[in-house]
This record gives sequence, structure tokens and C-alpha cells, in this order.
Amino acid sequence: MPRELAILACSECKRRNYTTTRNKRTMTNRLEMLKFCPAERKRTVHKEVK
Repeated sequence: MPRELAILACSECKRRNYTTTRNKRTMTNRLEMLKFCPAERKRTVHKEVK
């Protein structure tokens, strides 16, 4: 199966807030998205963690 689960953590508070899927074959690097962090109450960069 080429799609895998990716867990996104806030870069400021380090909490794991979101999950999404990504295609392993086409996206070889880690995901980085601008998402809303409920703890910080603002939009922050969320990075994929292992």
C-alpha cells in the first residue's frame, strides 16, 4: 500500500494535533503544513513526526 498515515505536530508547542495520509512514492520528504493549533490559538507550522 503506497499511502501511509502521517502525524502532524505543532512546531511551537510540540503537541500532536492532526493526522493525514501521504503517498510514500511521490512525497519522499516530511510534510509541513500551516494548520490551526488549539493550544496556541493561532495558525502555526505543523511538521510530520515519526
